[in-house]
Amino acid sequence: MADPICPLCGRPIPADAKQSLHHLIPKLKGGKGGPVVLLHQICHSEIHASLTEAELARDFCTIEALQSHPRLAKFVRWVAKRPPGFHSKVPGARRNRR
Repeated sequence: MADPICPLCGRPIPADAKQSLHHLIPKLKGGKGGPVVLLHQICHSEIHASLTEAELARDFCTIEALQSHPRLAKFVRWVAKRPPGFHSKVPGARRNRR
């Protein structure tokens, strides 16, 4: 059986790669029981380093919207050059907390 594909970066997710489920609408914002997608852990971490729960619920609750965010688009271009099982700490600074 083929490895699932990460919808954010488009790379395969090998069985031994760090991976996690992302709620397209955050659980704290009414997304409990809502749609989830399987992502590489590094992709999931970058989403949460880039956007607040409120921003995710309001403006970035689809893969297409996430891919259109400038920081995430830059990240996707960068991580697409890495092997499917690649993992590291999230590069760059975390978003400013308000």
